[in-house]
Amino acid sequence: MHVVLASRTFEKQFRKLTRTEQERLRKAWRALADDPLTPRSGADIKQLAGTEPAKHRIRIGDWRIIYLVDGSQVKMIELFRRGRGYRE
Repeated sequence: MHVVLASRTFEKQFRKLTRTEQERLRKAWRALADDPLTPRSGADIKQLAGTEPAKHRIRIGDWRIIYLVDGSQVKMIELFRRGRGYRE
Protein backbone atom coordinates (compact mmCIF):
# COMPACT_ATOMS: atom_id res chain seq x y z
CA MET A 1 0.00 0.00 0.00
CA HIS A 2 1.33 3.42 -1.00
CA VAL A 3 0.73 6.81 0.59
CA VAL A 4 -0.72 9.32 -1.90
CA LEU A 5 0.37 12.95 -1.47
CA ALA A 6 -0.68 16.04 -3.42
CA SER A 7 1.42 19.07 -4.37
CA ARG A 8 0.10 22.58 -3.79
CA THR A 9 -0.30 23.00 -7.54
CA PHE A 10 -2.41 19.85 -7.69
CA GLU A 11 -4.55 20.95 -4.74
CA LYS A 12 -5.25 24.35 -6.32
CA GLN A 13 -6.27 22.74 -9.61
CA PHE A 14 -8.37 20.12 -7.80
CA ARG A 15 -10.34 22.69 -5.76
CA LYS A 16 -11.56 24.39 -8.95
CA LEU A 17 -13.42 21.27 -10.11
CA THR A 18 -17.05 20.37 -9.52
CA ARG A 19 -17.92 17.93 -6.75
CA THR A 20 -18.70 15.11 -9.20
CA GLU A 21 -15.35 15.57 -10.96
CA GLN A 22 -13.58 15.59 -7.59
CA GLU A 23 -15.24 12.32 -6.56
CA ARG A 24 -14.24 10.65 -9.82
CA LEU A 25 -10.63 11.73 -9.35
CA ARG A 26 -10.61 10.59 -5.70
CA LYS A 27 -11.52 7.07 -6.85
CA ALA A 28 -8.60 7.15 -9.28
CA TRP A 29 -6.05 8.12 -6.69
CA ARG A 30 -7.31 5.41 -4.36
CA ALA A 31 -6.34 3.02 -7.19
CA LEU A 32 -2.87 4.61 -7.16
CA ALA A 33 -2.50 3.73 -3.48
CA ASP A 34 -2.95 0.04 -4.35
CA ASP A 35 -0.56 -0.10 -7.32
CA PRO A 36 0.72 3.09 -8.99
CA LEU A 37 2.69 1.41 -11.79
CA THR A 38 0.55 -1.31 -13.36
CA PRO A 39 -2.12 -0.43 -15.97
CA ARG A 40 -5.42 -2.24 -15.40
CA SER A 41 -9.14 -1.86 -15.79
CA GLY A 42 -10.14 1.45 -14.24
CA ALA A 43 -6.54 2.72 -14.15
CA ASP A 44 -5.09 3.76 -17.51
CA ILE A 45 -1.48 4.34 -16.42
CA LYS A 46 1.50 5.18 -18.63
CA GLN A 47 5.07 6.15 -17.92
CA LEU A 48 6.01 9.48 -19.52
CA ALA A 49 8.99 9.17 -21.85
CA GLY A 50 12.02 11.35 -21.25
CA THR A 51 11.26 12.32 -17.66
CA GLU A 52 13.89 12.06 -14.96
CA PRO A 53 12.96 10.96 -12.36
CA ALA A 54 10.35 8.81 -14.10
CA LYS A 55 6.88 10.36 -14.01
CA HIS A 56 3.62 8.62 -14.79
CA ARG A 57 0.15 9.72 -15.77
CA ILE A 58 -3.23 8.24 -15.05
CA ARG A 59 -6.15 9.03 -17.34
CA ILE A 60 -9.58 9.63 -15.84
CA GLY A 61 -11.98 10.56 -18.65
CA ASP A 62 -10.82 13.95 -19.95
CA TRP A 63 -8.55 14.50 -16.94
CA ARG A 64 -4.90 13.56 -16.46
CA ILE A 65 -2.94 13.31 -13.22
CA ILE A 66 0.85 13.47 -13.46
CA TYR A 67 2.58 11.77 -10.55
CA LEU A 68 5.90 10.50 -9.31
CA VAL A 69 6.51 7.28 -7.37
CA ASP A 70 9.13 7.62 -4.64
CA GLY A 71 9.47 4.42 -2.61
CA SER A 72 6.15 3.94 -0.83
CA GLN A 73 4.89 7.44 -1.70
CA VAL A 74 2.93 8.57 -4.73
CA LYS A 75 3.32 12.32 -5.24
CA MET A 76 0.60 13.83 -7.43
CA ILE A 77 2.22 16.77 -9.17
CA GLU A 78 -0.31 18.16 -11.60
CA LEU A 79 -3.89 17.83 -12.80
CA PHE A 80 -5.09 19.01 -16.20
CA ARG A 81 -7.69 18.51 -18.89
CA ARG A 82 -6.81 16.31 -21.87
CA GLY A 83 -6.26 18.94 -24.56
CA ARG A 84 -3.62 20.93 -22.71
CA GLY A 85 -0.77 18.51 -23.39
CA TYR A 86 2.26 17.63 -21.35
CA ARG A 87 5.10 19.88 -20.34
CA GLU A 88 8.28 19.22 -18.44
